[in-house]
Amino acid sequence: MRLLDNMVFEDFGLVSVIMAAYNAEQTISQAIDSVLKQTYPHFELLVINDCSKDATANIVNEFASHDERVRLISNATNSGVSYTRMHGLKEAKGAWIAILDSDDMWASDKLEKQFKLQKQTNADLIFTGSAFMDVSGQPISWYLHAPAKVSYKQLLKQNILSNSSALVRKELYEKYYVTGDHMHEDFATWLQILKDGRDAYGVDEPLLTYRITQSSKSGNKFKAAKMNWNTYRYVGLNIFAAFYYECWYVIKGLLKYKNLK
Repeated sequence: MRLLDNMVFEDFGLVSVIMAAYNAEQTISQAIDSVLKQTYPHFELLVINDCSKDATANIVNEFASHDERVRLISNATNSGVSYTRMHGLKEAKGAWIAILDSDDMWASDKLEKQFKLQKQTNADLIFTGSAFMDVSGQPISWYLHAPAKVSYKQLLKQNILSNSSALVRKELYEKYYVTGDHMHEDFATWLQILKDGRDAYGVDEPLLTYRITQSSKSGNKFKAAKMNWNTYRYVGLNIFAAFYYECWYVIKGLLKYKNLK
C-alpha cells in the first residue's frame, strides 16, 4: 500500500467514515474492505448496526479484531438510516466526515484524490463521479460524471452529489445534517451547505461504485420523486419554485436512468 507523506496527515487529519448497516451480511465485507484499502490511511471506520437480524455484527467484529480503525456501534432500537448516521456522527472524532453505504464500494485512492483537490481549492465539500453495479455486483457500463464545481442553484436541478462519494468538513455536516426518511436527507444536507454560500468541488472519476437495488431510493423512481419534492419544500422553496426544479429533476432523472437500464 502506498502511503501519503506526513505533511498530508497534518494538513487534513482524521477522516471519520460513517457506515450505517442493517442486514448487510451479503455486501458489507466488500464495503469495509474498500475503506481499509484506502491509500490515505488516517481514518476511523464507524459501522453503526441498526439492529440487524443477520450476521452483520459478527462480520464487523471480525474486521475490528484485525484493524483498530474499525469500530462497531449498535443502535438500541431499529431507527432507520438517517438516524443511524446521526448516531455515527455523534461518535465521530475526525475533522472530516465521509459516508459509505454498506452495499457500496470505494476505489482505493478515493480519499487521497479528494484531499488533493481540497488542497487546490480549499473546498469544504468534495465529491466524485459514480460507477454503478446491479444487485448481484455486476458492473453497469456507464458512470455519472462529476462537474468541477457545483453551486446551490445548479444542485437544485439535479442531485449529482452521491452521498457515498462525499467528503465534508465535520462542523458543516453537524450544523446542517438532516434526519427523516420521508425525503432525501443527504440532498437536503448538501443543499443547505451550498445555500450557506459554499461550493462543492468534484473529482471527475468513478471513485464510488453504487449498487442499484429495487428497494433502494435510486431503484424506486416514484418514491424518489416524492422524496425529492419533500426535500425542496424542506429547504424553503415555495410551491412554484419546487415545481420548477421538480421538472428539472424528472428530466435529468429520465436521462440518468436511461443509461442505467
